[in-house]
Amino acid sequence: MTANAPLPTLHLVDASLYVFRAWHSMPDEFHDADGWPTNAVHGFARFLLELLERERPQHIAVAFDEALDSCFRNALYPAYKANRDPAPPELRRQFAWCKALCQALGLRTLAHTDYEADDLIGSAVHRARGQGFRSVIVSADKDLSQLLHDFDEQYDFAKGQRWGADGVKARHGVHAHQIADYLALTGDAVDNIPGVTGIGPKSAAVLLAHFGTLDALLERIDEVPFLRLRGAATLATRLREQREHALLWRQLTTIALDAPLPEGGFARAGGDAGELQSLADWVNFGPMTRKRLADAAGL
Repeated sequence: MTANAPLPTLHLVDASLYVFRAWHSMPDEFHDADGWPTNAVHGFARFLLELLERERPQHIAVAFDEALDSCFRNALYPAYKANRDPAPPELRRQFAWCKALCQALGLRTLAHTDYEADDLIGSAVHRARGQGFRSVIVSADKDLSQLLHDFDEQYDFAKGQRWGADGVKARHGVHAHQIADYLALTGDAVDNIPGVTGIGPKSAAVLLAHFGTLDALLERIDEVPFLRLRGAATLATRLREQREHALLWRQLTTIALDAPLPEGGFARAGGDAGELQSLADWVNFGPMTRKRLADAAGL
């Protein structure tokens, strides 16, 4: 590769986000041969086809949350994501169909019982970076911004917005490498992570701008009361009292880079015509969707 040649790109799709979005937004008028709803499969297929047609990725992996209700973080903190209702059987079934669809299209899928989709994406980004790839992470989830390095991008597909590591501060008030520390301080209501009492997005951004990292902040708490920050003395007291909690929250908000990944690369393979036909018949895809799927699978 010459010095000015663009880096090869790996697209990594946060499937759960788009399956849930389809489940909530698509009308409940699609059903499979057994009468089970397939609205999420239809919506996910529509998203996936648009992505493949628009981006034409040569290397791509689609990450799923295999354990929708548990992962290694629950062993650290049992209340992790305990605010969420379990996925109903109608949705669990559709997750399986969505994964089967990706495989029939020749796309590599990532899933693990102990790791979340974010961890699988993080581990794939980390491995691919070592092999000379840049990554495009297809997700609106701010947690994933912590993975961005110089040439990587995050892509909010629904809004058509892309940003790199340099764009994270404008969106969230902190740098990409500070996102896990930032979420440890502010908490993350979506994942049921409390954060440090009294620290909101603005104060967390000020603290990290001054100290750089959570570790440096906790080592130098004595400096906090002298910052130009409303209630700074109270925040210092809270940080002292909740030091161990803050470190635990950081364990929960940090994306793993060492999750097990399948052997081999993420190059697109040819689709499986028989599998694609069977799946399309079962979930009642229309003729236009079938043609687009065949084209996307290179059949």
